[in-house]
Amino acid sequence: MTDQAAALRELISSLRTDPSKQTETSGPSGKTAHIIAVTSGKGGVGKSNFTLNFALELQKLGRRVLVFDADIGMANIDVLMGVRSQYNLFHLLKREKSMSEIIQTGPNSLPFVAGGSGLTELFSLSEEDLLYFTRQIEEIAQDMDYVLFDTGAGLSKETIRFITASDECIVVTTPEPTSITDAYALVKVVHDLESEARFRLVVNRASDYREAQQTADKIRLVAEKFLRLDIPVLGHVSDDPHVSQAVKKQTPFSIRFPNSQASKDIQELALRYTQHSLQVRADSPKGIKGFVRKLLKR
Repeated sequence: MTDQAAALRELISSLRTDPSKQTETSGPSGKTAHIIAVTSGKGGVGKSNFTLNFALELQKLGRRVLVFDADIGMANIDVLMGVRSQYNLFHLLKREKSMSEIIQTGPNSLPFVAGGSGLTELFSLSEEDLLYFTRQIEEIAQDMDYVLFDTGAGLSKETIRFITASDECIVVTTPEPTSITDAYALVKVVHDLESEARFRLVVNRASDYREAQQTADKIRLVAEKFLRLDIPVLGHVSDDPHVSQAVKKQTPFSIRFPNSQASKDIQELALRYTQHSLQVRADSPKGIKGFVRKLLKR
């Protein structure tokens, strides 16, 4: 059986010591990781699939990425990768395993933390356990450029906490009217609670660029009119049959079908993101410690 903790330590060690694997935006150990929440107004829009393939493409561009499955009800990142999860957050909070031991590696050695019942316990930690958890996650996150939290869909209390604590939120929608409506509803509720929350839109399963643009505009124009909020569009992913084929094979589509239209779209999204990353606002939580404190309202 693969020693996931050893694999992760080897990966981080290589990033620290091999300059060829660093990028201009990759800072030294101790740098503040950029915290990104990925969410959607409703389930079934391909949010987790987007998160996984987006992370893989960021990694191909030389960025150091950690994926955290933060969907309490429908955690499935490991299923999409065809990886059996031995440990999750529950084992860390019970102090049965360290952070490096619960982090597993998926395709292309992508580090990820599987979802599980531990997410429920996360929101009722004692001060002592909170400090332990913060130190554990800080130790890993300081070696990452991005930490992606794949949150639950919809307006759950936990999802809203992850969004408002993060540096920014990527909202995934599809051209379906219900998906558009629910995506805007989520943005409105979060904006009402945290006016400084920052969003970007991704339109998934678009038939073409025009449909993607029309879908994004429906959300952007309403948000601008009623919330006075500008929501940049990160891009779109085409409605591609290769995606469902890859899901059935439990392999990321960007790996199984690298020349498919969906893969080309996700590559472009990742490249655009690295070229136009949002600057962390001055009043945002600094680093994982600030993120955890804000997430848990301490």
